[in-house]
Amino acid sequence: MSPSLEFEDKNVEMAVKKACEELNIPKEKLKHDVISYGSTGIFGLVGTKKARIRVTLPKTSQEFKIEDSSTKKQKTDSLDQTVKNADFQIAAPIDDIELSPSEDDPKEIGREALQRIIDLITIDATISIEEKSNRYFFNVKGGNSAVLIGKRGQTLEAMQYIVEKIINKKRKERVGIQVDVEGYLEKRRISLEKTAFRLAEKVKRNGKPATIGQMNSHDRRIVHIALKDDNMVRTQSMGEGILRKLVIFPKKNPSRKKNH
Repeated sequence: MSPSLEFEDKNVEMAVKKACEELNIPKEKLKHDVISYGSTGIFGLVGTKKARIRVTLPKTSQEFKIEDSSTKKQKTDSLDQTVKNADFQIAAPIDDIELSPSEDDPKEIGREALQRIIDLITIDATISIEEKSNRYFFNVKGGNSAVLIGKRGQTLEAMQYIVEKIINKKRKERVGIQVDVEGYLEKRRISLEKTAFRLAEKVKRNGKPATIGQMNSHDRRIVHIALKDDNMVRTQSMGEGILRKLVIFPKKNPSRKKNH
């Protein structure tokens, strides 16, 4: 049997190109079978699969360097570790998503959309829903909560964004939602408020600004609200993009100015 190697990439064409480059074989002479055409998964979410091809090599060829089993194992281990350490990135074509509920019930539409998303990320996670003042609170329990939350809550925030867009894409009146995992948002709020109060006291003592780095808009808002009534400090977001720094500045105190 002729030796073979497998290559993968975003699609078959790119996998073929990779094989040609690595094996130094012209495309018209490359003999290959398609193992998988790949898929983008539901909503283009986590769980996407790359296209994979199997290239058949001539028995007598001396031009190709076939990796031994130890080299392949090292690459596989490295790939596994990369996957474990990677952040989930979500890019959803909202207009192309169709869900099954026949009724125009935002609660049920949101439940199905969220369940389909988390099922791609972990198993054994369930959803409970509370409704307060035309706002729906989706609480996720079970499964791998750390992965569902993501680094600095980015995966959680992305899931909420997608579910909210799905619920409201055909509605005239917007429905607000919040997605939480194992009470993370409440714990995060308490932690951020403690940090805000502690740093505000430090700023008032030494008169120098203090910085809290790399926060999303939800977390920055918590700090802004926590310190908005403190007339001795002010808060300001700095930088660009989704994650920004928040700086606590001392306010000038007019009462300290006295006539001599």
